[in-house]
Amino acid sequence: MQLRPTRKEDLDQVMGIIGQAMTYMKAAGIDQWQNGYPDRPTIEGDIATGIGYVAEDEDGSVVATVAVTFDGELSYRQIEDGAWLTDGAAYATVHRIAVRANCKGRGVSSYILAQVEAMCRQRQVGSIRVDTHRDNRSMQRLLQKNGFSRCGRIFLCGGAEDGHERIAFEKVL
Repeated sequence: MQLRPTRKEDLDQVMGIIGQAMTYMKAAGIDQWQNGYPDRPTIEGDIATGIGYVAEDEDGSVVATVAVTFDGELSYRQIEDGAWLTDGAAYATVHRIAVRANCKGRGVSSYILAQVEAMCRQRQVGSIRVDTHRDNRSMQRLLQKNGFSRCGRIFLCGGAEDGHERIAFEKVL
């Protein structure tokens, strides 16, 4: 498996994976990704800005998608009921991680997080921050299994989910 930048020709596969994730969350009663986000223009923006990545299996098929940015996150400027583990230092942000339904349980998400860590080390960035919905227990378990600490609550700024509460996690590298 390899993590590589998302290309325009990956768009349909990525949207299919996101659609599967939306269906999974709806069935699990998780009110996340239920209002049309992330949509095709969001993923096209990820490609255009170079923050979109896909995990590609040995056979060349796209098995997961993620957005990784090193530009900071407006929603992370204020945190409640806790504090970030690092303050003022550069960090990576992970968004929109989703794995193809028939590839779940293979460690794909952990692989992606390990690759993000490697990207951080190359850029001398000392931590990774992620947020997720309070009901998204599988994402919370993934983060804790991979060494992330729960830091508090943030509220999303801008976009389709403006004002929605999320649980904030950080891992210091």
